[in-house]
Amino acid sequence: MQGKDVNLIKMLSINTKVKLNNEIKIPIIGLGTYQANPGKETENAVLYALENGYRHIDTAAYYRNEEYIGNAIKESKIPREEIFITTKIWNDDHDNPEKAFYKSLEKLNLDYIDLYLIHWPVENVRNRTWKVLEKINEEGKCKCIGVSNYTIRHLKDLMKISKTIPVINQVEFSPFLYQKELLDFCNKNKIVLESYSPLTKGKRLNDKRLIEIAQKYNKTAAQILIRWCLQHDVVVIPKSSNNERIKENIDVFDFNISLKDMKLLDSFDESYRTSWDPSKIE
Repeated sequence: MQGKDVNLIKMLSINTKVKLNNEIKIPIIGLGTYQANPGKETENAVLYALENGYRHIDTAAYYRNEEYIGNAIKESKIPREEIFITTKIWNDDHDNPEKAFYKSLEKLNLDYIDLYLIHWPVENVRNRTWKVLEKINEEGKCKCIGVSNYTIRHLKDLMKISKTIPVINQVEFSPFLYQKELLDFCNKNKIVLESYSPLTKGKRLNDKRLIEIAQKYNKTAAQILIRWCLQHDVVVIPKSSNNERIKENIDVFDFNISLKDMKLLDSFDESYRTSWDPSKIE
């Protein structure tokens, strides 16, 4: 094992879970499914991931693949309570959040959803929608509720009116978009930060500095980016439909990045986004 800074050693495994602020636990790594083609591609990717130790699958109504994820869960024969499923309400569905939730539940063909998120902090309606999510949560069909793409400003706005604190804020997060201030705010308020697009959709995997670090640990650039998130206590959901990469992305528990190299990776920040910028949403 490399990188033996005593204060940084993270005893993590494929089975590590993070306790949320409602005492429910979420697997620290999962499979993202954004832009996975709806149909057999998604179904096969999820089934392969489950067969190889993943127990956390992330989807959304917007991805149009919930039905196929439900099929894979059923086909896997893995007990439902061992799999953590996240889905999200899309921007067009805030007129009837309850209807949107139950539509997702039906497509997934599940008795409950582990985590339901507001996908984007849509102006004027997001706080009203949150109150509906609180109701759904209280009724038990959804174990946890949270948000996605919320800035500190959006979180403060929500916390003024909410009875509950979101368990998760899922945002784009990588060394090239190191949102340290947001991470610190979430940690302070017992909101777990979750990283999507930790691999920058492949756009920064050829960075020479990153490759140099990866070679030092005999790992791929993608594995270094995922491990960096984990060592920041961030839940991470790398997306892939490729079996080899699905397996590669979870093979990140046999090494630690040293404190020196973590700080070097932190310095890669260039506010690089591969998705929309939520800071422009009032």
